[in-house]
Amino acid sequence: MSEGQDKTLRTVTVALTGGSGVQYGLRLLECLLAAGCRVYVLLSSAAEVVIKTETSLKLPAGIEAQQAFFQALYKAQPDQLTLFSREDWFSPVASGSSSPSSMVICPASGGTLSSIACGASNNLIERAADVALKERRQLIVVPRETPYSAIHLENMLSLTRLGAIVLPASPGFYHNPSTIEDLIDFVVGRILDQLGINQSIMPRWGESQSE
Repeated sequence: MSEGQDKTLRTVTVALTGGSGVQYGLRLLECLLAAGCRVYVLLSSAAEVVIKTETSLKLPAGIEAQQAFFQALYKAQPDQLTLFSREDWFSPVASGSSSPSSMVICPASGGTLSSIACGASNNLIERAADVALKERRQLIVVPRETPYSAIHLENMLSLTRLGAIVLPASPGFYHNPSTIEDLIDFVVGRILDQLGINQSIMPRWGESQSE
């Protein structure tokens, strides 16, 4: 990837936290890389546990090994995917002067919602979200919880008022899903639509599968 090409890439930050439904975040990562985006990946310690629990993936220990793992898994081009540690305060996502224009937290745990809503910034995921909000950049939060308590709802309302997009992992059924992957793609397709990235994994309302 040449320097000239690098400047034209759409860069998206994808954070995976400890909510159930890590498959949504992994599928989003796969789709963004396939679309030619550069992706900054932030992975919480709880998300590592969820990956081990909910998938068959054998995630190695250490940032460099994990980055190489995801690069190989999704056939990313050189320098297309970068994984940052939870306390890498010198990463691009930690500063408004170089942070990408879009960030997606998928899935977003209830604790993450709370921390971002109150501006805690105790780790890089929370700081990156805080930067997105203060810089008036796109922040998409994908909570995966049920039922919601009043605390969850108030935090989501606060984030919406601050300019974030709250997009719950609530798949629809009007596309006649036949597999779990179809349900995952429904949510991921909606995220890609919000990002303005062309997608064909899920037909929009009024479109047929063939279209």
